[in-house]
Amino acid sequence: MSLLGKRLFLCLIALYGCRCQRHDDQQQAMFLAGPMTSEQVKSLNEEVFDGELLDRFDCSHPIPPGSRQYFEHLQSRGVTHFKVPLSWAQLLPTGLPSQPHQAVVTCYQTLLRQLLESGLQPLVLLHGSTVPEALRSRFGGWESQELVEMFQQYAEMAFQEFGELAESWLTLSSLDELTGAELQNALDAHSRIYRRYHQMFPGRDGQISVGVKGSKIQVICETQQQKYIDFLSVKVQYDCTAGQKLAEELGNIMGKCGKKPVLIYELNIHGCSPYHFLSDTKILEVLSDAGRNVLGLDMVDLLRPADSIPKKCETYNRNDLQTSSCFKTYCKTWSNFATMNSAQRDAFLNESFPADFQWATSSESFKVEGGWSEGGKGETVWDRFGHGGLAFDNQTADLACDSFHKVDYDVYLLRGLHVNTYQFSISWARIFPSGHRGSHSEKGALYYDKLIDALIESGIQPVVTLYHWDLPQALQDHGGWTNTSMVEAFKDYADYCFSRFGDRVKTWNTFSSPWMVSHAGYGTGEHPPGVKDYVVAAYQATHNILKSHAEAWHVYNNKYRMKQGGKVGIALNSDWAEPLDPSRPEDIVAADRYLQFMLGWFAHPIFIDGDYPATLKTQIEEKKRLCPNSEPARLPVFTPEDRKRIHGTADFFGLNHYTSWLVNNSDGGCTAGPQGVGDFQAHVDPSWSSTASDSIYSTPWGLRRLLNYISTEYLNVNKVPIYITGNGMPTGYSGDTLNDISRIEYMRSYINEALKAIQLDGVNVQRFTVQSLMDGFEGPQGYSERFGLHHVNFDLPDRPRTPKQSAYFYSEVIEKNGFASKKQFFHAPDMTNTKSNKVSPMPPSTVPSQAKDVWRKFSKQTNFQRKLYHYGTFPQGFRWGVSSSAYQIEGGWNADGKNSSIWDTFTQELGNIPGSANGDVACDSYNRLDEDLYMLRALRVNSYRFSLSWSRIFSDGRRSSMNQKGVDYYNRLIDGLLAYNITPMVTLYHWDLPQALQDIGGWDNVDMINIFNDYCDFCFDKFGDRVKFWMTFNQPQTIAWSGYGLGQIPPNVKNPGIAPYRVAHNLIKAHARAYHTYDDKYRTSQGGLVSIALNADWIEPKDVTVPREVVAADRALQFQLGWFAHPIFKNGDYPDAMKWQVGDKSELQGLSESRLPSFTEEEKSFIRGTADIFCVNHYTTKIVNHNTAPLSIKSYDYDKDLIEAEESDSPTTAISNQRAVAWGLRRLLNWIKEEYGDPEIYITENGAATANAITVDDIERVFFHKTYIDEALKAHNLDGVKVKGYVATSLMDSFEWLNGYKVGFGLHYVDFTNQNRPRTPKRSAHYYYQVVRDNGFPLPEDEKTLYGTFPKNFNWSTASASYQIEGSWRAHGKGLSIWDKFAHTPLRVSNSNDGDIACDSYNKIDEDVAVLKKLKVSDYRFSVSWPRVLPDGTNSYINEAGLNYYHRLLDALEAANIQPQVTLYHWDLPLALQKVGGWQNATIVDRFRDYADVLFSRLGNRVKFWITLNEPYIVANLGYGYGTFAPGIVGKQYIAAHNLIKAHAEAWHLYNDRYRAPHGGIISITINSDWVEPRNPYKQEDVDSTKRYLQFFIGWFAHPIFNGDYPDLMKTIIRRRSLAAGLPESRLPEFTPDEIRRIKGTHDYFGFNHYCTVLSYPVDLGNQQDYEADRGTGTTHDRTWIETGSFWLKITPFGFRKILKFIKDEYGNPPVYVTENGVSERGPVDLNDIHRTHYYNTYINQALKARVLDGVDLRGYTAWSLMDNFEWAAGYSERFGLFYVNRSNPTLPRIAKNSASRYAAIISCNGFPDPATGPHDCLNPEQEATTAPPATTLESTGNTTDHTTGHTTHHTTVPVLPPNTVDFLGLELSPRDAEVALYVIFAFLLASVLGVVLTVFWLLKTKKKLTGEARNSFKMEKM
Repeated sequence: MSLLGKRLFLCLIALYGCRCQRHDDQQQAMFLAGPMTSEQVKSLNEEVFDGELLDRFDCSHPIPPGSRQYFEHLQSRGVTHFKVPLSWAQLLPTGLPSQPHQAVVTCYQTLLRQLLESGLQPLVLLHGSTVPEALRSRFGGWESQELVEMFQQYAEMAFQEFGELAESWLTLSSLDELTGAELQNALDAHSRIYRRYHQMFPGRDGQISVGVKGSKIQVICETQQQKYIDFLSVKVQYDCTAGQKLAEELGNIMGKCGKKPVLIYELNIHGCSPYHFLSDTKILEVLSDAGRNVLGLDMVDLLRPADSIPKKCETYNRNDLQTSSCFKTYCKTWSNFATMNSAQRDAFLNESFPADFQWATSSESFKVEGGWSEGGKGETVWDRFGHGGLAFDNQTADLACDSFHKVDYDVYLLRGLHVNTYQFSISWARIFPSGHRGSHSEKGALYYDKLIDALIESGIQPVVTLYHWDLPQALQDHGGWTNTSMVEAFKDYADYCFSRFGDRVKTWNTFSSPWMVSHAGYGTGEHPPGVKDYVVAAYQATHNILKSHAEAWHVYNNKYRMKQGGKVGIALNSDWAEPLDPSRPEDIVAADRYLQFMLGWFAHPIFIDGDYPATLKTQIEEKKRLCPNSEPARLPVFTPEDRKRIHGTADFFGLNHYTSWLVNNSDGGCTAGPQGVGDFQAHVDPSWSSTASDSIYSTPWGLRRLLNYISTEYLNVNKVPIYITGNGMPTGYSGDTLNDISRIEYMRSYINEALKAIQLDGVNVQRFTVQSLMDGFEGPQGYSERFGLHHVNFDLPDRPRTPKQSAYFYSEVIEKNGFASKKQFFHAPDMTNTKSNKVSPMPPSTVPSQAKDVWRKFSKQTNFQRKLYHYGTFPQGFRWGVSSSAYQIEGGWNADGKNSSIWDTFTQELGNIPGSANGDVACDSYNRLDEDLYMLRALRVNSYRFSLSWSRIFSDGRRSSMNQKGVDYYNRLIDGLLAYNITPMVTLYHWDLPQALQDIGGWDNVDMINIFNDYCDFCFDKFGDRVKFWMTFNQPQTIAWSGYGLGQIPPNVKNPGIAPYRVAHNLIKAHARAYHTYDDKYRTSQGGLVSIALNADWIEPKDVTVPREVVAADRALQFQLGWFAHPIFKNGDYPDAMKWQVGDKSELQGLSESRLPSFTEEEKSFIRGTADIFCVNHYTTKIVNHNTAPLSIKSYDYDKDLIEAEESDSPTTAISNQRAVAWGLRRLLNWIKEEYGDPEIYITENGAATANAITVDDIERVFFHKTYIDEALKAHNLDGVKVKGYVATSLMDSFEWLNGYKVGFGLHYVDFTNQNRPRTPKRSAHYYYQVVRDNGFPLPEDEKTLYGTFPKNFNWSTASASYQIEGSWRAHGKGLSIWDKFAHTPLRVSNSNDGDIACDSYNKIDEDVAVLKKLKVSDYRFSVSWPRVLPDGTNSYINEAGLNYYHRLLDALEAANIQPQVTLYHWDLPLALQKVGGWQNATIVDRFRDYADVLFSRLGNRVKFWITLNEPYIVANLGYGYGTFAPGIVGKQYIAAHNLIKAHAEAWHLYNDRYRAPHGGIISITINSDWVEPRNPYKQEDVDSTKRYLQFFIGWFAHPIFNGDYPDLMKTIIRRRSLAAGLPESRLPEFTPDEIRRIKGTHDYFGFNHYCTVLSYPVDLGNQQDYEADRGTGTTHDRTWIETGSFWLKITPFGFRKILKFIKDEYGNPPVYVTENGVSERGPVDLNDIHRTHYYNTYINQALKARVLDGVDLRGYTAWSLMDNFEWAAGYSERFGLFYVNRSNPTLPRIAKNSASRYAAIISCNGFPDPATGPHDCLNPEQEATTAPPATTLESTGNTTDHTTGHTTHHTTVPVLPPNTVDFLGLELSPRDAEVALYVIFAFLLASVLGVVLTVFWLLKTKKKLTGEARNSFKMEKM
């Protein structure tokens, strides 16, 4: 018998229970197994499966654990050799042998060594035949000689790396797959490699061959190739029905190649058991023939489990094999784990995930976004579901988490979590409201743009799900997913998303959990659309979803993959199914059916063969056969084209998994649905942990099994990675929602099971996604189930998000990348400050100091100059931080060895703090370090200022009491900060002195100097290797004065005259000693900075023009800041101002020496310069004036001789005497610069307190930081102050000293009533992050100047109104108006002003027209006085004298070539009409029509531009609603407005019907409106308030005229509130259908008046029945907006463009004429009205942007107003004019302001010419004002080109204004002095001019016939 025959005989015995025996024959036979796969059995304690192993292992991942045991097991079964196929693509990713993937090389070397060590010889396969795609794309296929060369080089590399570890090789294992030239080249390559191998290993027993099918053996044996093989390698197949043929084939093969040994290296047995093969005597005869040289045999299919082979002589019968199901993947997977006991199953793996593992969390659009109808979003099936009351407690997703407005809030949470991936879904209906591209909503797309950009900016990769259940209702109305048209609709939607977002999104899920859509949406009907049809609809939905997925994948693959390089997959949901009774094979099979009906329904078509699983199809067909009368299911059929199109359409396998079930076999009868059709039932084990959901139980071990199952069943061929796209559990909505221990345990165990699948089983899992980021709307369960890592308070409109404990747990897992022990963080010291940075000594300050120039420089600034916002950024490397202090946040007051501090002692005595609050727990930061780090990560600050608790480190204050646990806490904190690149800024002492040290006198004891130094020395030594920024003391002035003077804070010593000075003396020396210790011992090795944090208010003199007040202000600063800064930063001694003051006071008080101690010369030298930088804490500004204090009281406070007061014009904060006075910071920084030699300055505290009632919507704090940081930026950028860092106070609300918890400074809200001390980000946290991100305030787009011009025919105008300018209130038959009466009524008009004379324009036509000509306007808007033309308001009498005035005005305008724009009604209603009700009386409609008829008929041939009504909103609301304007009626605005609208319509129709044809003019109405922004743009209710504000303002009048009828919003609200109050009908009158038709369209253009923007927010006025309560909106303003002369008007140019765009979008882009726009001032006259110049520059430029960039059809612009005039209820106190009217002069002269010159220049240039193309003559009109216009400097410029319009646009920053001086006749004067000089000169000039005028008048009088001609030719001098 041959060697093989002998060995085979022995092995046949072994297969029945014996072992193959090893013999000493000369040549060892080859019994082959392998290749290895990633699905190996891990332990010999488990049953080993030796069958066919798929999913070949290619070293792209680590070698599966347990491989060695597997190899040893094979060796024990008689296997001698093991196939090891190398991966060419993995070893040489670039194709170049010089660039191998070293990790893969090492992996294969390790594998080969394991085989040898296990007694197995490797058979190494270099390659199959198919060229890897990566190589084919570069080098071509086998037809390419270049590839042949590459393959030879690859083989040589393999021989070099692995040649010593293997003696048997195949070059190509599938040569038979090649033909023609490819085959020839492959053979040529093999022959070369064969020769090269034997050259490299001469004399060795190594063998090399090439693999081929037995039927293709001739390509070797009948050619010269047979001499290039050492043995013949063949593949054969055995089929039960063709055994005879195989025997013959084997016989033929063995005779073909002579004496070459034959290795059957691949034997495939099909259709039968291995027993058939082993029982085939013909086969055995061939193999046993001694004459045939059989080298070896592939044993893989022969090594089947023994129980699959009949025992002894039993007859073989397949039906008898109960384990036959174990040939299926499910049984294999299940059986691998079935024998584990619970301890083995649940053993925790403390290892890490792969280095590049992706950690994610997720959300779904309809669950979190809210904004259900925002931006044009369409209705979804979930909207319909919620509005139908079908969710829990009638809840809806209308607002949900309000994520539509809270992108920044959500991304903040993600940064805090530290995830690197965020999975969210897009709302189809938000992008395409109708579901189709034609309904595209840009606003929806912009939301996702913003979200994606924010994620990427934060280093988080977006993963986008295209469809997560929220189908547009419009598509569902046509059948939804049961309609085949959905395939094309989804494809188009996906195409749009790929094209719009694919440049940034690289991972796409087409669908998430589509099984839920089909099952619950179209099967059971539990989810929308609520279809209950599991017979047809559910299966049809799946069919269309699969085809939709495939089409989307192909769209991406064909159009976008090459360019975008992303991946597209699908996220399938699946439970794990465990057999209820493992001993029952039918339960095992039922569990498999469960998975096929759930997961396989979708996965099988995509990942296997393009069709449904055979199990599913067979089961349904069988049910149809059994249920002929009630079809239980109708499964659609895929065409061959469908199957081909679907198969392989996934780049990854997304898995949503939550739970497992116990499944048993049951007869489902003819019931529809998966359990009925699938013949199974699902159960739970009572021992499993439950959740808030009945369908989710915690069974983590099921995840590992499911991952193994998926890897084997679906990814065996298409080896794509698995992404876990959803895993989580719900908790209830009550109880301790933040301390979610059950979720932590769930996550911990499930994540660990995923880790086991990766590390122990070799499953390729690359991502884990926790469901979900935050609580949301959970479908039918509404908000009753909470999946979130963050708690969302759905009871509050802010929807605040608060991290749960599970969020902190997950961030810890992410930080560790799993569960291995956390590595200690090591930080390389920054050695940049190894030399001493001591500031240079300076001479002492003078009295007052030289820094007094700061007051000269800044104190005379106008409000405009002071508040003009500065845009710019800080330099790179700027330090952005937040702060805290130990006692305020740590808590743990007596934990782990900490002893009491003086604050512990003080606060624990009841009554000392409001509410008896204390810091015993505070924020509990001692136990919640990870929670603090979360906030810091989210803020992205680069610095964190905190203090050390002295008594935590030294419990009694001395080194001998060192507490290691306290040291450990700070080590953890410092290491945690450095791990996230956050620089620790450490304060050594922040007021919490150990009580033991206070017991010896505290800081009043000189021994404290050395004690403090020892403490500092210890801290420098222990922490200084990582801490590079030290502050010795925080606010020593507060310690000395408040602690030892006033006795307000611990240690509560009340000795105001002596102790503060003595304590400060010791503090300064203690600081200096600590500084020198660092400088001498540590600086060289540690390289840090040491300073002291001093507090300083800014001090402003009450009157800067009084020298004594300036001296007092300087003295105040020296007593507060100079007390400590002067010794340290100047000369080592106190400032002279302080020494003299205290010394003099002491002497006058009869003391022998000054109460202020003295330093010795040695001490001065020691103290001087002991700071490397200047650290200052600043909060507010005070106003001081000199005051001689009494000598009877010895007090630091009285020593100053001054009185402090608040800056009363600034906003208050929650702390008294601490107003927010932002401009003081800039001045303080300048003062420090001047006083202390321009040091580097760090602002180490700055913040605002809010009351504890303000939780998260802290707008005041936002304004505070917005203004204060900008002042710091001004100091840096404009003044050259070396500001190096800014620290916001504080990180979170904390114990605020004497205020306890009544107020908070935090960027995060802390709920001190909750034991978890939850931290919730406030709005200010998100704002501060943006500032940090931007490194300041980069110039926003809407602030940049657009250079360009308006159209040539653009109308430039200015305006006035009859009552405001005409005067002559009783002249020439004029009737009385309502304003005549109103102004003559006491207390109605400011200063009892009236319009009796006004500007006397009735008598000054020529003067008015002259100034119009100076402006170069093309048009002039004025109004006609109704009572001047029709004295009683009716056309019964026309006052010709009054009408003649307007004729004369028109004559003058015509002569000046200025076109008139005539307003019929500008508020001056004839009093006679008001007496019969005015606008409340419906008859006024006819009266107004009659009045209009008179004007049209008499003036219409000369007027081509008519305005019916000016600002009807003001008429109705102020005149008839609030009663603040004439006629002073209250509460009748709706009826007045109703009549105003109808009157306008009738006038328009009159003109249109009778006068348009002959006169050819245009007519419309002028409507006014502010623009409005939400006070909190992140808040839906604030956003909603803006809609109400606009619709109740502009929409009230524009909507009926432009769209028809009042706005629906307005009608609905007023009607609802009216009926709720018991009224029978709405208080808003209704238009009849005829009236609606008559009113709609009564416009030729949109006349629009605009001045400013407001911020709005909701208000609830209860059942109050009026306009304000109906509107339900309050308004405020941003503090950075510049005030004007009118309380309601803030300079907000950005809003102008926005409201013009709103008009375009809302009203069909009508032609727009801006008929009023301007700004006021009040107070002293300044012709250099820089604020108005700025206003017109910026507002008109925004108008240009609206036209050029937004496409607004803007036709004209009108400046309000031509001249200062009567401003209604404000009288003459507010001045809007371009020309000043000097009312103190009886002639009321019109004097040009500088703004007139600028406006004229804009008109001359027709816009804003580009300076780069200049110079432009139009920019240089003749100067008008007597003061020089301000010079401007441009800080930065840039330009862009708008390719859509062809306009080249250039952008520049806002100009920086010069100091407040003017050049007057060569002299530099203040504006006030220049004004006096101006009037002196003007008086002389006026006398001369009057003489000339009188002379001219006399001459004209003598020549009456020439009067008219002279008037027409008269010209004023050119500007």
